[in-house]
Amino acid sequence: MSCVLGFDVGSRLTGVAIGNRLTATARALTTVPVHDDRPDWARLDTLRREWQPDILVVGLPLTLEGAEQPASRRARDFGARLQQRYRLPVIFVDERHSSQEAARRFAAGRAAGLRRRRDAASIDAEAAAVILEHWLAEAAVPADNQSPD
Repeated sequence: MSCVLGFDVGSRLTGVAIGNRLTATARALTTVPVHDDRPDWARLDTLRREWQPDILVVGLPLTLEGAEQPASRRARDFGARLQQRYRLPVIFVDERHSSQEAARRFAAGRAAGLRRRRDAASIDAEAAAVILEHWLAEAAVPADNQSPD
């Protein structure tokens, strides 16, 4: 098993990306609506059945100083519900700057004629892909080659 689902948790939409641990690649998949702080579980159930991930990666929004904030609690609650529902490992990843990177990618896609303004909702899924790419890149580095924090 090498499939990983990544999530960028939002108050209205949660971006979802799919990743492969063997190739260390990720791509935006879709967005899932959130209503009353609850994601569309039926849609998430379908994605889990379709992709059969072995790990779930959730972006953890931190302040620029690295402290937790109210959005961090939403992400942690979502991760806990994922773990309870699917009985899979959930990994939290610092998502600072992922939204900015996703917006840059979207703008580059628009400039190249590959994206349209109406595709803007996909930025959340692109942010999930950025989060997943960061985790995959870190997971691919052997522990003895990682630089100290």
